[in-house]
Amino acid sequence: MHSIFMQSSSMADSIMSRAATMEIPINSNGDSRTIREDDGLEQVGSRAAKAQWSLDEKADSRDLQQVMVSGPNLNETSIVSGGYGGTAEGIIPTSSIKGPAIRFNADFLPRRIPAPGQGSNMHHSGSNQSGMAEEATRGIAVEKFDIMKKWGLNTYKCTKQLISERFGRGSRTVDLELEAQIEVLRDTKRKYENVLRLARALTNHFYSMVQTQHALGDTFADLSQKSPELRDEFGYNAETQKLLCKNGETLLGAINFFVSSINTLVNKTMADTLWTIKLYENARLEYDAYRADLEELNLGPRDAVTMARIEGAQEEYQAQKDKYERLRSDVTIKLKFLEENKVKVMHKQLLLFHNAISAYFAGNQQQLEQTLKQFNIKLKPPGDDKPSWLEEQ
Repeated sequence: MHSIFMQSSSMADSIMSRAATMEIPINSNGDSRTIREDDGLEQVGSRAAKAQWSLDEKADSRDLQQVMVSGPNLNETSIVSGGYGGTAEGIIPTSSIKGPAIRFNADFLPRRIPAPGQGSNMHHSGSNQSGMAEEATRGIAVEKFDIMKKWGLNTYKCTKQLISERFGRGSRTVDLELEAQIEVLRDTKRKYENVLRLARALTNHFYSMVQTQHALGDTFADLSQKSPELRDEFGYNAETQKLLCKNGETLLGAINFFVSSINTLVNKTMADTLWTIKLYENARLEYDAYRADLEELNLGPRDAVTMARIEGAQEEYQAQKDKYERLRSDVTIKLKFLEENKVKVMHKQLLLFHNAISAYFAGNQQQLEQTLKQFNIKLKPPGDDKPSWLEEQ
């Protein structure tokens, strides 16, 4: 502001000096025109005063405007030292300014500057999060690599052991008693599957016969109404076919129960035991593979590296041995319970099948119904399998 005032003063002085040295014209009568020239001088002085006031007012207005824009936090601004319109070379921090000869840069635009330490903390926090994410990803990758490596080594050893056994070069662990029981179970399952297949075929054929008898009985009944001369004969045959159809439906209920029980025994109970046997056989193969690997290492040199490998192989061999023995025990227990369950189930189902078939073909309707009651078999009423009209919607 002081600099602007000095410039305005020098401008006013130059104007006043030119006005003082201005030539005063004389009129034709010798009278000087002092009044008009005095008015001109007053106008010049007034203009200089107005120019100086205008400059001061603009400077004050610019100072006030800049202060309002930059805000109250002077520590976040830059200022210019020197006169109005100074270059950017004069920008210095506010904290180093002393005295009134300062002016805000007119081209300065306020911007958000984080508080001291805030930016570094945010950057440090982001770096920590990024580092933690990288460590987690690296840990997952290392874990997957270890799993794949372990799986690859295990597969290689088991494949090598399997090929050796197929070509008769390697030895395998054999439990003769358990192997015999497993072979009996597999043979029994094949025979029971054949019984199940034949029982299902019998059910399908017998169901077709019952449906045919039902249609034939309806036809006889219709002809009995339309043939007066043969009404009695058609009526007898219609009643017989209806009775056979009813007994056939009862027998179908017994056969379906027999088929369902055999299916559960073969495809659930036996299948579960055979799955455990499969796990046992895989464990046996792994056990023999690690056993052969340990035996091979024991035949080699006894240096420090080999001893470390032998120690690791010994631990793996022991783990596989424990797994093999545990699964062998599971197979033995399941085979025992399966045999007991098979005897109970087949005793009941074979008795049911025999009594139902005998009663049906003997024409003993009461015995047939009594057989179903004995084994707690409840027949579904005709049309019960059809969905209701609400379910069809």
